[in-house]
Amino acid sequence: MNPQRSRDDAREIADGLESSLLRHELRRDVPEGWSRCADLLEQPALFVEWRSRLTDWLLDQHGAAPARTAASYVMSWYLHVPAYVGALLLHHERRVPSLKPEQLAFGLGPDRPHPEGMAVLSDTFYCLPTDPGSPRPEATVVRDERALAAVLRAQFVGHAARFVRAYAPGTRLGRRVLWAAATDALDGALWRVGRQGGTAEAEGAGVADAALVLDVQYRPLTSASTLRMAINDDGRRVWERRRESCCFSYLLPGEAECESCPRVCRR
Repeated sequence: MNPQRSRDDAREIADGLESSLLRHELRRDVPEGWSRCADLLEQPALFVEWRSRLTDWLLDQHGAAPARTAASYVMSWYLHVPAYVGALLLHHERRVPSLKPEQLAFGLGPDRPHPEGMAVLSDTFYCLPTDPGSPRPEATVVRDERALAAVLRAQFVGHAARFVRAYAPGTRLGRRVLWAAATDALDGALWRVGRQGGTAEAEGAGVADAALVLDVQYRPLTSASTLRMAINDDGRRVWERRRESCCFSYLLPGEAECESCPRVCRR
C-alpha cells in the first residue's frame, strides 16, 4: 500500500492492492532481522553473508552452488526491492516514493533467502497535480505522467549506481552484467505489477508503464523495455520480454538456459 498515507487512508486502498501484495509485504517499519538497503551498500560483507546463506540453500536444493549463480541471484533479488516498490506505487497510486537506500529495507524468507517483505521509510513522494495528496508538505508535484516516469527512472538508477559500486568488487560479475540486471529489474517489475492484477487489462497497464518509463535506452541501463507481443504454443497472443542479464541457473545440475536468456534469445 502507499507508504505515505495515514493508516486510515491506507485502509481505503488496501482492498485494491490485495492481489499485488499476496507475495510481498510492504510496510513502514524495520522489523527485527530485516536489513536497510543502505547497510548492505555501506557494509559489502553483508552481501557475502547473504550469498553464503543462498549457497547453503542451493546445495540443499540442487546439490551444487556455483559462485556465479549465487552472485547473480543476490544481484537480481536486491535490485528487485527498489524496482518493485517504485513500480507498485506508480501503477496503483501514480506516486513515486523515495527509493534512496537509506529509505528502503527488506526481509528475507525463512527458507529461500529472497526478499519477501519490503519497507518504505520516508514520507516524501512525487505525484501528479490531480493527486488528492498534492497539497501535503511531503509531496513534490510534477507536471505529468512522463515527468513522473522520469522521476522513477532517476530514483531507481541512482540507487542501482550505488549498488553497482558496492557489489562489483566482491564478485566476478562485470559492470555490464550488473547494469543489465538493473534494467531487467525495472522493466520486469513494471510488467509484474500489472500481471499481478490478474486480468489482461491490468497486464496491459503494466506493459504501458514499462513503455512509459523505459521508452528508449537510458544509459547506464542497457536497453529500452524489451516487452513484446508473441504467439505462444497454444496460438494465443501473450506478452513476453527478453532478458538483458543471465541468471546463471544453467550452471546448476540438470538446468538449461531460460527461454528468455540473452545467451540463447535472438535480439
